[in-house]
Amino acid sequence: MPEVIFAGPEGRLEGRYHPADDPAAPCALILSPHPKAGGHMDHRIPVAMYEQYKRRGFSVLRFNFRGIGRSMGTYDNGQGELQDAAYALDWMQSFNQNAPFSWVSGYSFGAWIGMQLLMRRPEVAGFISMSLPTNTYDFSFLAPCPASGLITYGDEDPIVPHEDVVRIVDKIRVQKGHIITPHLIEGADHFYTHHLDEASEIIEDYLDVHLDPRYSPPREQRLLEG
Repeated sequence: MPEVIFAGPEGRLEGRYHPADDPAAPCALILSPHPKAGGHMDHRIPVAMYEQYKRRGFSVLRFNFRGIGRSMGTYDNGQGELQDAAYALDWMQSFNQNAPFSWVSGYSFGAWIGMQLLMRRPEVAGFISMSLPTNTYDFSFLAPCPASGLITYGDEDPIVPHEDVVRIVDKIRVQKGHIITPHLIEGADHFYTHHLDEASEIIEDYLDVHLDPRYSPPREQRLLEG
C-alpha cells in the first residue's frame, strides 16, 4: 500500500495507491466522506472498498481531498473536491493506459462526488455509492446516469432518511442498458457501525455479477484476506 503524492488543482494531494500486476487491469478510485466531518482516506469504509478492488486485481487509489492530511488547499463545497477526484483519476490512468475501464466507489460525501465524476468521464463503467446523501445534495445532474451501479443505505440512518434515498433513486433517469440497484440494509446506520461486513458482502456479490469472472476472487480467498 505505497504512499503517493501527486499534483492536484491546488497543489499536492496525498494518497495510497496499489498498482495491479497486470498492466491491462482496470482501475478503481475510492472517494472519502466529508472533509468537514472528519472524512479522510483511512476511514474504515474507504479502506474496506480499497481492499475489495485490490483483491480483484484492480489498480486502486484512495486519497485525501484538499485540506486533509498532507493534501494542500482548503475545502471548496464540493466543486474543488470534484476537481481533486478528476486529477486523482487522471494520475492513476497515466500509469494504467491500457486499463479497459474504471470504477468509482464513494461513501457519503464521496458518493456524491463519485456520481458527479462518472457524468464527466465516459471510461467509468460502474459505481458503488454507500450512504448517498440524497437529502443534502441535488442529484438532478444525473440526466441521465451513464453507468450501472449499486447504492447501499440503512433503514436506521439518522442523517439520511432511507425514504429519501428511495424517493431520489426512483427519480433518476438512466441511459438505456444501465440499471441503478438500491439495496436497503436493515438495522444499518449512516456509518454501518455494526453492518460493514454485511454491506461489504452485498458489494462483493454485486461486483461478482457485474464484472468479468477473472476479476472475481474465489470466496475462500475473500474470507481469508477480508
